[in-house]
Amino acid sequence: MFFFNLTFVQFAALLGSVSTVVVALYLLDRSRRKQTVATLRFWVTAEQPTVVSPRKKIQQPLSLLLQLVSICLLLLAIAQLRLGSQSATPFDHVLILETSAWMGARSAARPTQTLMAEAQARARAFMKSLPNGDRVMLVRADGLATPATVFESNRDKVEDAIEGSSPGATALNLELALEFGRQIQQLSARRAGEIVFVGSGRVSERENTALAGLAMSNLRAVPIADTAENTGLRKIGLRRSTTAPDVWEIFVSVRNYGLKPRTVNLALLFGGAPVGTQALALPAGSEQEATFQHRTRVAGPLEARLLTRDAYSIDDRAVIELPEQKTLPVVVYSSDPQLLRPMLEANPHVRAVFRAPSEYTAKQDAGLVILDQFRPPSPPVVDSIWIDPPAGGSPIPIRKQVNNVRLARWHSENSLGEGLRSKDISLESATVLEAAPSDIKIAEVEAGPVIVARPGKPKMVVIGFHPGRSSMRYELSTPLLFANTLRWMAPDIFLRRELIGGAVGTVNATLESELKPSDIRVQQQDGRALPFTLRNRTLHFFSGAPGVVRVTAADRELVYSLVLPEVAESRWEPPAGAKRGIPPTRPSSATAIDLWQMLACLGALGLLIDWIFYGRLGRTAARPISIRPNFAAGFVGRTRRKFSFAARSRS
Repeated sequence: MFFFNLTFVQFAALLGSVSTVVVALYLLDRSRRKQTVATLRFWVTAEQPTVVSPRKKIQQPLSLLLQLVSICLLLLAIAQLRLGSQSATPFDHVLILETSAWMGARSAARPTQTLMAEAQARARAFMKSLPNGDRVMLVRADGLATPATVFESNRDKVEDAIEGSSPGATALNLELALEFGRQIQQLSARRAGEIVFVGSGRVSERENTALAGLAMSNLRAVPIADTAENTGLRKIGLRRSTTAPDVWEIFVSVRNYGLKPRTVNLALLFGGAPVGTQALALPAGSEQEATFQHRTRVAGPLEARLLTRDAYSIDDRAVIELPEQKTLPVVVYSSDPQLLRPMLEANPHVRAVFRAPSEYTAKQDAGLVILDQFRPPSPPVVDSIWIDPPAGGSPIPIRKQVNNVRLARWHSENSLGEGLRSKDISLESATVLEAAPSDIKIAEVEAGPVIVARPGKPKMVVIGFHPGRSSMRYELSTPLLFANTLRWMAPDIFLRRELIGGAVGTVNATLESELKPSDIRVQQQDGRALPFTLRNRTLHFFSGAPGVVRVTAADRELVYSLVLPEVAESRWEPPAGAKRGIPPTRPSSATAIDLWQMLACLGALGLLIDWIFYGRLGRTAARPISIRPNFAAGFVGRTRRKFSFAARSRS
């Protein structure tokens, strides 16, 4: 006989404290005695209050004894009194079943079934070897450790959870799963049993090094024999060429996970049609990159495929959706288009059309209109750039006209003036503009701003001089000014996009410049934000399911198509002290008998009996059913008092 929840000292302290309080309440009871009288008409209020003294003896010892016994029974139930030896308490085991992406590979022993099916059979065999009283918690382990059951004594529920397990998309994080098993046993287990791992044990090289010094006395490993001969796609990177915007530069990384060198054929298809192929000779345990170029402006699916047969075919194919290459249509109204043609035609994202001012129309199919020293009869309804507008025709009021001035300063703190630092620029003539508080100043002379941007719909930029007719035509600031202006007006067109086809799990992205976390957005395909960390220009985030994740940082967008499964490179070897394999079937040992249910019922029954016979219910039953004034007794009493008073008077 032993306590499971409390020690004997704790039980004795609780019982003594509660018993003392109950006995004190019995001795300190000051309740007044009730009396039934015929009438209150001749009742005289006492001048002195009734003195009530504490009781010196217990008037209802049976009630007190019944309450003390009931409280003792309830405390025994709380302490969980058990019959038997304490060593016979059943064990609580943690069964870690690997559900990583690699568990979808074919088994080496039985090529017709997967590693997951073999692991499920091993897990069920371990369940059958346990005594009936032992409880088991099933934990599914891939990139995360997810409990599938609580500590369960019903074996059918655990086996149903085993049967419902399937391979995920991430690699195994065994260190996390083992630490979870250790903590859950410390917090919730009645008596810690074994932590059993069933799976292939494929982990990353970093994690394999961290697990080398693992020391767990209750660890049992049930390894699954798998084949290491596999080649798969690791990563696909796509970006637009800097020289030809309609050309995609494609990088495909292939890894040989096996122990033997292999030669594989890598094919590239766009819209189902082959666009390139390469043969790769891969040494054992190595990774190699192949490069392709594909010219297209239209959107469509790009597929990379390994023409091979191995144990794991899921990582032999990946499909990435290529976006359309958009351009900004620009209409230029100028009488001298040769001054602006080089700056616009040099930009591959711009499709410029030059027209005479007489051909102007307010309704434009273009996304941007440039008005060169031209005042239109009606303002354009799309974004516009006004170059040296005539007096009275500027959309931003003109303060005054100045001649032979120097450009005093650039406002490089905003995106429109970013990178503009040229000095000693002389302007033969310039128009000083009257900027509103909401306008963005780009460049100024001493008299005021000469280049102003007005946000809104549509956007507008007014340049108070002609860059092609001043000394600025020979400066690098001129094309950079136009590039900043076009990027500000159509940011989606000039956003630098990179497509990365990778594996699900932890993603590390290297940024080109120092950015604040507030300038970075990481969003899933449905628009929900993903948490991330930023350290030394490296962005880290985790995605546990296949999908598309967009990372926007300044003028760069990284689109991660997480379509490949995450496959680890190394295989974990259990430590020397760990047990291995399925244990022999252990007979059910004599378990301790729980008494708390019976003790709790007896304690509650004792309190109920005390309440019925000695409590409020008992006092209510002893009262008269109806209370009415006794007029007869009152009349007799009054007659007797009158007779006594008359007798005393005669005497």
